[in-house]
Amino acid sequence: MDGFLMHLQNEQQEAVIKEEPNLHIYSSKDVDMILNGEEEDLKEVPSTPTDKSLQLHSEPFDSAMKSNGNGYSSVKQPKHVTPFGRRTDKFVVKFDINNLPDTGNSDNDHVHENLEDDFIKRPQPHKKCSLVVQRSGPEPGFRFMYDRIEDRFNALDNRIRKHASALVASGLYEEPTDPTVASQRNVFAVGMVCCDGEGHLNDKSILLQTSVEHSGGQRVRLDLHNLSQFSIFPGQIVGVDGHNPSGHCLIASKVVDSIPLSATSGEDLHPAKKQALDQDTQSTDLSYPPKEISMLIASGPFTTTDNLLFEPLTELLAYARRKLTQLLILLGPFVDSEHPEIKKGTVDRSFDDIFLLEILRRLQDYVEYMGPDARVLIVPSTRDANHDFVFPQSPFEIHPPTLKHQIISVTNPSIFEANQVRVGCCTVDILKQLSGEEMSRNPSDGIPSDRMSRLAYHILSQRSFYPLYPPAEDVPLDFSLATEALHITSIPDILLLPSDMKYFVKVLSLGGRGEGEEQIKCVCINPGRLAKGEGGGTFVELHYHGSTDKMNASVIGI
Repeated sequence: MDGFLMHLQNEQQEAVIKEEPNLHIYSSKDVDMILNGEEEDLKEVPSTPTDKSLQLHSEPFDSAMKSNGNGYSSVKQPKHVTPFGRRTDKFVVKFDINNLPDTGNSDNDHVHENLEDDFIKRPQPHKKCSLVVQRSGPEPGFRFMYDRIEDRFNALDNRIRKHASALVASGLYEEPTDPTVASQRNVFAVGMVCCDGEGHLNDKSILLQTSVEHSGGQRVRLDLHNLSQFSIFPGQIVGVDGHNPSGHCLIASKVVDSIPLSATSGEDLHPAKKQALDQDTQSTDLSYPPKEISMLIASGPFTTTDNLLFEPLTELLAYARRKLTQLLILLGPFVDSEHPEIKKGTVDRSFDDIFLLEILRRLQDYVEYMGPDARVLIVPSTRDANHDFVFPQSPFEIHPPTLKHQIISVTNPSIFEANQVRVGCCTVDILKQLSGEEMSRNPSDGIPSDRMSRLAYHILSQRSFYPLYPPAEDVPLDFSLATEALHITSIPDILLLPSDMKYFVKVLSLGGRGEGEEQIKCVCINPGRLAKGEGGGTFVELHYHGSTDKMNASVIGI
């Protein structure tokens, strides 16, 4: 009898919930019945999934995402409320740089209203973003793990020689000499900073390794006690002005840690190393306002550590479709090898399937809804379980090929132009690794320098996406590929360096030291991680209008 009564009650509840073609007025009993039923369901729902089967979608992603003509297709939401789903501070601006005049246009304000509303009007078409890769890198299927000792030695020696040639070409410094020879007069030498033994640099362990051309690649101890300010790390190429009275120690009176800015802007690159991603936009580049673009920048992981539902990515795409962003830049890892479920090996799908169903299908649904002008650019990471564990990395292979003009994958690291705005990016956490190896000294009576700006400055001043040597243990640096792939030919307008360290948006100034040398500014961005533990992280929204003096950058919590 109890079962029969329960059946009648369920039928009555379903009849109340079911939509009717005509106007229906609900009574208080109807509302109570619906709410009571939901409360009973919630009693059986744990706050965090504990079973492996609950941590993935119960059905394939493509069956849960069905497009319709009225609105954006959404993923079937999990019945279990996760810690990420219970967050309250959604899309809160945590940091902001606004150099744009106030136009009173509410479209530039951050969206806070009705963020959970799934019924949205289709966005109006907007101008397509032109994308051009400035340099080709490793291609999918390339051979690696052929890194020889000879390749490492030649790569390091080439860096020293190129650095020395650039310093001499500037006209500010003389031809380098051998610093290992005893001399009472000051000499100028160019070499790589090394550490004498294991561990971190200290005052007694600094060595300078010069090129084969000038000293046969020999090393000499470097004494910096006469300098009131410096910042060095292993692998850094520096110019040193000093003397070596004994032949065993070079006493420095000046250290040059950056290459003077050259007159070239990178436009003289070989045509074979510039790849247009869209023939239509390449022929109409002149119609674009010079160097203007709006973009969203986010770095993985894109799912929380307690599941593989990729809720932060879903929220980011919902935000992007409301803001009508021209370019969405996603920096790996996507299928994070450090995720607990992947490390334990308890997932019941291959890494390629997770990437295809959870990442590419979401992006495909996003660009199909936004229209043919939407662009998504993805950059792999050495932490991606579904990609080659080597640095530099080749781009992902995008399937189906029909999406390649809207969903573009580039190498790691990479330099590309978006609406003539030059962007450089690298997903290896070089900031964190430099932070652990750097040795610096500030004047006792001076203002302490901003450490994050100083670390980012090293990337630009060394003209290398990864100037650290030896590399960190978790970085599979292949020197047979690194010589060209890591080199920064000219200073980009925007430099993306995702890191576990605190998010930031900083404007760095380079040059202007020598007479007649112009000053160049670069926006350096660490968007933080989109997911942190079981909660949400941050991403960056950027509106760039020609220069760092006309831009709006906001760090937003997901």
